[in-house]
Amino acid sequence: MRTESESEPVAGELGGQDRRLLRNETLLVLALSLGASGVSALISFIGSLTKPGGLKDQAATLNGSYAPGRPWLDLAWQLFGIASALVPVLLVAHLLTREGAPGLRVLGFDRTRPLWDLGRGALVAAGIGSAGLAFYLAARAGGFNLTVVPEALPDVWWKFPVLILSALQNAVVEEVIVLAYLLRRLGQLGWSPMAALLASSALRGSYHLYQGIGGFIGNMVMGVVFVLAYRRWGRVAPLVVAHALLDIVAFGGYALLAGEVGWLPTP
Repeated sequence: MRTESESEPVAGELGGQDRRLLRNETLLVLALSLGASGVSALISFIGSLTKPGGLKDQAATLNGSYAPGRPWLDLAWQLFGIASALVPVLLVAHLLTREGAPGLRVLGFDRTRPLWDLGRGALVAAGIGSAGLAFYLAARAGGFNLTVVPEALPDVWWKFPVLILSALQNAVVEEVIVLAYLLRRLGQLGWSPMAALLASSALRGSYHLYQGIGGFIGNMVMGVVFVLAYRRWGRVAPLVVAHALLDIVAFGGYALLAGEVGWLPTP
């Protein structure tokens, strides 16, 4: 199977102006998406650290209501937020097409191998999910993490469909941009494989920092695993599947189990 580098221009083939354009393009894509989220998460984390009380006594809500008591308006805002978050992915597809690549297909995000992608994604999700939950519980117990509230939506008919859509949006945005696109661009700019791995993983950890140190470390480790898997398989689709499954289980599981089992922390 091809690796990500086989379809990339060699860094030495790029002229100075091309390198500047590619670097600026990458920075702009990140500034419009998860790079900005990283800065926001850092500010949020500083606010949590300087707030009276321990981190575990504070909560980080992932999917909350935008219009409490007004379910139809809330639904409109939920769908708008999900759709607008996907715009940077469309921008990446456009930029790759202008480069002469076949859009997101060059990253392995297509429907050519659905069963293969689903199988690999499910295996990755199973391995990371159990370890991730254990790490979160330990980090929170140690005071390094806020109490993560995966969902706080009203009990209306669209609750679970919106949670699934939110999980899919998270998976597509994060894996296409922070994993596949960023690794491709950093390779084109001449970064070493190790430097690119660290940059992608650190960025993934940074925009989870609002959850606490545990969220940062846990997601950085997940980023390393995902980079290695992507380089081995040459396809981002199974990692999108894995991320989507992790979030669907986290969001849906919390909605069903919060307050029903003693081991699941709640605010």
